[in-house]
Amino acid sequence: MATVDSGEGFPIAVLNRNKPAFYCVPADIYEAMLDRLDDQELVTIVKDRLSEPSIRVGLNEL
Repeated sequence: MATVDSGEGFPIAVLNRNKPAFYCVPADIYEAMLDRLDDQELVTIVKDRLSEPSIRVGLNEL
């Protein structure tokens, strides 16, 4: 935990023979990363669907 605390809220790279073995990322940053990945996936879906034809629906038809 001392290593994690030394990051002062920022991600920490844990090295093995001078190469990153793993990254220790605070929970709030990790959650934000997952949210951004989800957003990027949704953008891809929206762009794929832009070429699909639109169908008009009235509120009474819902």
